[in-house]
Amino acid sequence: MTDIPADSAILDAVMKATSDAVIVSDDAGKILRSNAVAERFFQAGTGALLGQDIRTLIPGAPQLFQSFEAADHPSGAGRNGTGRDVEGRRKDGTLLPLHLSVGKTQADGIQAHVAILHDLTQRRTTEQALARSQRMDAIGQMTGGIAHDFNNLLTVIIGNLELLEMRGANDRQLPLIQDALGSAELGADLTSRLMVFARRSDLKPVSADLRDLCVDTLKLLGRTLGSSFRIKTDFASDVDPVMIDPSQFQSTLMNLALNARDAMGTGGELLVSIANVTIDDTYMAQETDITPGRYVRLSVSDDGAGMSLEAQRRAFEPFFTTKAKSGGTGLGLAMVYGFVRQSGGHVTLYSELGLGTSFGLYFPALLQAGGQDDPGTAPADAARNTPLGNGEVILIVEDNPIVRKLSIERIRDLGFETLEAESGDQAYQMLKDGAEADVVFSDLVMPGRLNGYDLAELVHREFPKLKVLLTSGYASDVVTGSMSHGQPFDILHKPYRQAELVKRLSALLAEAPGP
Repeated sequence: MTDIPADSAILDAVMKATSDAVIVSDDAGKILRSNAVAERFFQAGTGALLGQDIRTLIPGAPQLFQSFEAADHPSGAGRNGTGRDVEGRRKDGTLLPLHLSVGKTQADGIQAHVAILHDLTQRRTTEQALARSQRMDAIGQMTGGIAHDFNNLLTVIIGNLELLEMRGANDRQLPLIQDALGSAELGADLTSRLMVFARRSDLKPVSADLRDLCVDTLKLLGRTLGSSFRIKTDFASDVDPVMIDPSQFQSTLMNLALNARDAMGTGGELLVSIANVTIDDTYMAQETDITPGRYVRLSVSDDGAGMSLEAQRRAFEPFFTTKAKSGGTGLGLAMVYGFVRQSGGHVTLYSELGLGTSFGLYFPALLQAGGQDDPGTAPADAARNTPLGNGEVILIVEDNPIVRKLSIERIRDLGFETLEAESGDQAYQMLKDGAEADVVFSDLVMPGRLNGYDLAELVHREFPKLKVLLTSGYASDVVTGSMSHGQPFDILHKPYRQAELVKRLSALLAEAPGP
């Protein structure tokens, strides 16, 4: 294998220090050098990239390099060091968005291309979240304007119909006028719901305890849902007050509960939980797309049919519905979204087809003057900056590549080494093949033969010294309880603070070895 010339300590230090992937290849595309970041990006073992063709990692790489060099011709402004966005291909075939910068050098007669690759996953995620938010804002502004103009039209229609009714309509005309009035009033109700989505409704917020509001609403829902549906509650003993419109909150909770009933079909379990949450670290704000601060979170979870990715993406758009045949209007979740946002909060949605759905509604906590966070709660920034690991290895099992990348960052920030797998099946095979780890940190719902519980039970039985921590986007045991059929395992619910992760890992590592 051809060696790159002038292999210096400075080059080694640069390649180790950079947080980007660095790959050096010759004119034919053969990889001569790569750093550890590149090996991680492309799921390769130590030294496994050497000698490979760079085209297997970056399709069309030599042509890309040539285009850079053409732009760097003496007549040009010089493109070496500038870059463009490309897609890399991992070992498992998945694509990785990258920003590629290229440099060229020559030494001892060998032409070498230096490719620097920056991972764009997080930037793409942020851009997508911003685009969704902007789209919802644009739809809201358009909807609000249409609803306002439509209300003016309905005012004229209703007024004239009432005048006709009062001026002595005969027996044949009166039923027609009353039918028209009824339809116009339905139109007025429709526009009022659109105004909620557009965040232009006239809220009347008061200081309230969500637990009290939920108890009153759930009494009504118990009769509405019927005996084949079980309502379960999990209210924290101490919950901050919030500023909220009670009637709109009641309508919001009923909308979520009735949607859950439809998703569960002939019967099922609905869990409503309430707790204080503090979003004060970068990781959790990134997961929830929410301004850091103290919130009261209402979670509504069911064990119904779940939602497809397309349905989740469009769930809060007005008039989007998966229940058109049964008379759904597509305004229920749009109203939920508009009300929570107008109340200064945020909505999260987590769902898996065939397993259920969980909505998280975050309302800003109304703190009294001089109020502080719970005593004894470690600040998340401090927790993130305090090394916890001491050479231990954590196997992270997560099918969502963006969440998996985030989990790897969180774990490494705590001083641990990491391995990664995208399914329970892959993680189990890695352990069977001799992969060494101290903790398995696994998502609960994953594709393939093994879900998180199945993997945990196999680990508990076959690798008894290996600790297990499960995590789930469901805010309840509605789904997890149906999966569990053996050894109980603790669950860290998403989204979670870095301090919570520290607490769970510390407790696991402090346990005595063995089952």
